[in-house]
Amino acid sequence: MSKQGNVTLVGAGPGDPDLLTIKALKAIEAAEVLLIDDLVNPAILALAPATARVIQVGKRGGCESTPQEFIERLMIAEARAGHRVVRLKGGDPYMFGRGGEERASLRAQGIDVDVVPGISSGLAAPATLGIPLTHRSWSQGVSFVTGHGKDAASEPNWAALARSKLTLVVYMGVARCEAIQAGLLAGGMDADTPVAVVQSATREHQRQLLTTLGELPQALRASGLGSPSIIVIGDVVRCADAWQSLSAQAMAEQARAVG
Repeated sequence: MSKQGNVTLVGAGPGDPDLLTIKALKAIEAAEVLLIDDLVNPAILALAPATARVIQVGKRGGCESTPQEFIERLMIAEARAGHRVVRLKGGDPYMFGRGGEERASLRAQGIDVDVVPGISSGLAAPATLGIPLTHRSWSQGVSFVTGHGKDAASEPNWAALARSKLTLVVYMGVARCEAIQAGLLAGGMDADTPVAVVQSATREHQRQLLTTLGELPQALRASGLGSPSIIVIGDVVRCADAWQSLSAQAMAEQARAVG
């Protein structure tokens, strides 16, 4: 009887290949079959063996996506064929990456599964701007939420999140920024709360926007930023170098107006 293969769920990180973990690199280099998401940087895929078979199984909100059930059946079939399978995911497999669902499905079929954590874009995006997610002066914690729930019942309670006073890191929230804004304002969050939006974090074409909650939808439309983006909401955004420059500029303009 042929030997059964295995599956490794690998976090490819936010995009910069230098942010891969050593364990992730080893798994990629040993892969015989790779199932990859749309958000994986091609430069990371280039680290795989030339003999490895690459299967695109992208999943993007608002776009035609590979059905999750098909992805899981494919992983099971490839492992049963004796292959070393790597499921390569942008960010971290367990941070809005369906890693929990995939691990459970594979284990239910008797497939050996390993999980290699990756740096999530929700951590990397603010860091590129100098924004800490927690700060003793402004925020004692952080909430990671998705702006694109599975259904209406899974919609985050934005009002409760506003009252929590925690830093909010929103994944897949660009298309629903107006609803997010309305929910947070209804929960009592100040319209002047700083907001950062980072598109394609850590990649060569990264773009970003600094604004306030009250101006978020208009500023996003004017900027042209889209998915994939991370939205960071909270006073910690004031730590961004560019925010401090904007604040200094605003104070100088105000002084000139008064003069």
